Amino acid sequence: MKRRKRSEDTAEIDMTPMLDIVFIMLIFFIVTATFVKESGIDLSRPDTQQQKKTEEKKSIVIQISSTDGIFMDGRRIDLRAVRANVERQHAENPDAPCVILAEPGAHNGTLVSVLDSARRAGVQNVSIASN
Repeated sequence: MKRRKRSEDTAEIDMTPMLDIVFIMLIFFIVTATFVKESGIDLSRPDTQQQKKTEEKKSIVIQISSTDGIFMDGRRIDLRAVRANVERQHAENPDAPCVILAEPGAHNGTLVSVLDSARRAGVQNVSIASN
């Protein structure tokens, strides 16, 4: 009889409510952590070496107006002078691409002649764009 009384007298700790509270707190912290958003701007400053490379790699720009006028560096040039001007700029910067900007009214013959002159000047990377 003595043994029975002892087992009835000992109290057991019920862990279920404590585990419930721990899981609820865990869920609360996970949910609130995903909604916290820090405001700020990510800044990545370019290297000085990268700036020098972009400065050196300026494009050779040839503009063709709607009246078939050809312009380089803001000055009007003749179709026969395109190759010489492109060769000069290509010698200064061999990696520079050539961009031909043609206005919508420009004739295709002028565009093809300028493109051929740029290719004969030694520039392999020639692009055509419209204004």
